[in-house]
Amino acid sequence: MAAPLPASAAPEGSAGRDGHEGGAGRAGPVGVVGLGLVGSALAGRLADRGIAVVGFDLRPEARRRFVAGQRSDAPPCTAVDSLAALSCQVTAVVLAVFDTRDVLQVVEAPGGLLGAGSRVTAVIDCSTGDPDALQALAGRLHDRGIDLIEAPLSGSSEQIAGGVATMLLGGAAPAIARQVTILEALSPRRIHVGDAGFGARAKLATNLVLGLNRAVLAEGMVFASRLGIAPQAFLDLVLATPARSAAAEAKGALMVSGRFDAPQSRIRQHLKDVRMMLAQAEAIGQPLPLSAAHADLMAAAVAAGDGDLDNAGLIRQWLRMADPDLNAAPAQAGRPPSNPTQEDPDA
Repeated sequence: MAAPLPASAAPEGSAGRDGHEGGAGRAGPVGVVGLGLVGSALAGRLADRGIAVVGFDLRPEARRRFVAGQRSDAPPCTAVDSLAALSCQVTAVVLAVFDTRDVLQVVEAPGGLLGAGSRVTAVIDCSTGDPDALQALAGRLHDRGIDLIEAPLSGSSEQIAGGVATMLLGGAAPAIARQVTILEALSPRRIHVGDAGFGARAKLATNLVLGLNRAVLAEGMVFASRLGIAPQAFLDLVLATPARSAAAEAKGALMVSGRFDAPQSRIRQHLKDVRMMLAQAEAIGQPLPLSAAHADLMAAAVAAGDGDLDNAGLIRQWLRMADPDLNAAPAQAGRPPSNPTQEDPDA
C-alpha cells in the first residue's frame, strides 16, 4: 500500500487525455452527481477553492437546495435536470450516490453520462461500492478513453466539509495525476491504495473497524447507564482512558444528547456497507462474526424506523433491547436514561 499523499506531495500531472480542464494546476467546471449529505459537502469544497460546480440530483428539492445554498462570493454553481445536460458541460464528474448499482446507472444506462455530446473524460466515484463491479467498470471506461478513479472518503459529511476526512484512492497513478487539482480540492488527506477496486476494498475494511467502534461505544454507554453511570460521565471516562477512539470523539456527544435527526451519516447507509463486507468475506472464506452481529443490530434499527438517523442513533437499538417498552418511542427520542437516583446534569 502506498504512503499517504499530503497536499504538498500529491502527484503532479498534465491536463486530461483530450486536453480538457481537470488536469494538474487547473480545473474547469466539475460535475457532482448526488446532492445529499456527502455530495453537498464535496460540492462545497470545490466551490470554496474556486471551482465552479454543475450539480445533478434526481430530487428537484435537492437541486433547489443546492443552488440556494451557494455563497455569493463563490464561483457559479448551477443545477441541471438531467445527466445528459451535465455531461455536455464538464469533463470530470464526481459521484456521491448510494451504491454501485447507482454508479452503473448514472454512468452507463441510457440517458447517463456517456450519451451523445458527452465531454466526460474522468469519473471520480466517492461512494462506498462493490470492488469487483468497480474494477470491471474501470476496464470498460478505459476502453472508451475515460478514467475511473475511486475516491471514497473515510469520515462523516461534516468531516468531509472540514477537510479532515481521508480519501482512499483506487486507480491508475496517471489517471489520478490528471485530476490532482480536483482531488486536492476534495480532500487534502489522500492515500493511493492501489488500482481500481482497491479503493472500495480499503473503504470496506476501514469502515468495518469504524462501524464496530461506534456500535461498541453505544453498547458500552447503555451498559454503563444500567450500572448507574450517567451517559456524560461514561463518555468522559472513555475519552480519558485507552478506550478513547475517533468514534467516541465524533459520536459520543450525540449519543449523550440523543439528537440524531440531523445526520452526518445514516444507519441505513452503513448497513449497506456492512452487507457488502459480509458478501466480500463470504467470497474469500473469512468469517466476520462481529460484523454479522452489527448488521443484525442495524437491520433491527432500520426496521424500527431509525434508518435515516445519524449512525450515533444506533444506541436506540441497544436501549430497545434493554427495555422493550421503548419500541413505541418516536424516532427522534431523547437521551439515554441515567440511573434515576443520580442527578441529571442537563435537568
